[in-house]
Amino acid sequence: MRTLLRGLADRVPPYTAGWLRVRLLRAGGLAIGARSMVGGRLRLAGGLDPASRVRIGDDCFINDGCRFDTSAPITIDDGAYLGHDVAVLTSSHDLGPPERRAGTFSCAPIHIGRGVWIGARAVLLPGVTIGDGAVVAAGAVVTASVSANLVVGGVPARELRRL
Repeated sequence: MRTLLRGLADRVPPYTAGWLRVRLLRAGGLAIGARSMVGGRLRLAGGLDPASRVRIGDDCFINDGCRFDTSAPITIDDGAYLGHDVAVLTSSHDLGPPERRAGTFSCAPIHIGRGVWIGARAVLLPGVTIGDGAVVAAGAVVTASVSANLVVGGVPARELRRL
């Protein structure tokens, strides 16, 4: 099943209708809720079984070019929107010694709350939770969890305002 899902996610033509793309991804085992759409190519990399590690809720929109690292679970709650080319990265490396700074492999789950909006080309790093109703500005690099109803932006992401 994992080979089928990866093959579908990477090879569905870019101009395939969103509803058909979702049906194909569901057929490959990906959990995608009712009325959710995938508006372009979805890249899945990492973990052995992406279908068991990604859960997309109802009424979500995942835009073209998003990349999901499935080394650890990714949960996207109802009503979340991800912009173009968002990277959801669940794996990294601990800092190693001088002769090899990319040390021990590590991974941690990512949770995106209800109603969240993540702007284009934002990067979510391992272990972060994005609280319900939060907004992550385009291009932000989220290195720590974000509270509910907060707008964050920048590199690294910091609070810009409360909603």
